[in-house]
Amino acid sequence: MTGRYAIRSGCGSVPITTGLYGLTQWEVTMAEMFSGAGYATGIFGKWHLGHTKGRFPTDQGFDEWYGIPNATDESLCPDQPQFNEVVKEKLSPYAVPEYIYVGKKGSDPKKLKVYDSAMRPEIDREITDRAKKFIERQAKAGKPFFTFLTYTQAHMPVTPSKEFAGKSGNGYWGDVLMQIDAYTGELLDTLDALGIADNTIFIFTSDNGPEMIPGHNGWSGPWRGSYFTALEGSLRVPFIMRWPGKVPAGIVNNEIVHEMDLYPTFANIVGGTIPGDRVIDGVDQTDFFLGKQEKSNREGIILYVGNDLFGVKWRTQLEDDVQRGRARHGR
Repeated sequence: MTGRYAIRSGCGSVPITTGLYGLTQWEVTMAEMFSGAGYATGIFGKWHLGHTKGRFPTDQGFDEWYGIPNATDESLCPDQPQFNEVVKEKLSPYAVPEYIYVGKKGSDPKKLKVYDSAMRPEIDREITDRAKKFIERQAKAGKPFFTFLTYTQAHMPVTPSKEFAGKSGNGYWGDVLMQIDAYTGELLDTLDALGIADNTIFIFTSDNGPEMIPGHNGWSGPWRGSYFTALEGSLRVPFIMRWPGKVPAGIVNNEIVHEMDLYPTFANIVGGTIPGDRVIDGVDQTDFFLGKQEKSNREGIILYVGNDLFGVKWRTQLEDDVQRGRARHGR
């Protein structure tokens, strides 16, 4: 959201409390950049960058929001007898259920309903429908838009909606993959039906690799490691971009790209402004994405787990092999 490493804004880790955390007002988000460029902005799903007044997404550049402020695993709390007893007796200020919020810029978001185990499987259906309606409204108004749709799956607890439970024949994980695929298809179909697909950048990506909690664990293919590691299984995630006629179709690339690169890249594309008074760690990848150059503008990334430095990823294995070959041959 800021084009900066999370540790710079104090968001490297999130306390499991109701205390103060998240983005401060002096951080400038991607949504604020889009808003300044004349775009409507909407977020649908998980935020996890603040859950108190002044730190909700509608305080940070988004025109509207429907979703949860924190993590999905908090949906398990209201079903625990011990948790409800603590809430009832007010034994801890930190024992509060998570809510699904609805909000608009200029006013405090409202708690709509408790986010519990009954709501957990169905929230991605809800945010997909609301995102589609947001896109339809903006398209009909002729307004450019930025839609940030943050699915809660496949974060634990991995529980598919009633619509997809049992459909894959390969357990809940398989069901959830089918669900995400179908909902993503609905979004693409919406763009096609509105006639705006050719003028819309669509990106599908993730913020980390799979869970490895028994009963909820995912799969990272041949890559070692999982969420909360600095290994390839955590770092390598899907990053698929569609912009017909601009981004070359069918190209697969092993170059390094980080999500924070999207901030300066989008700013370049839409004519937005990024802050000049602070370090921006993202790099403009416009020419790389458009196929005008073969190499990414990024050679590596620093790897944090929370606020702890775990390592550095530098170049790709193929490039390292080439560089070593050149060194051996004096080139």
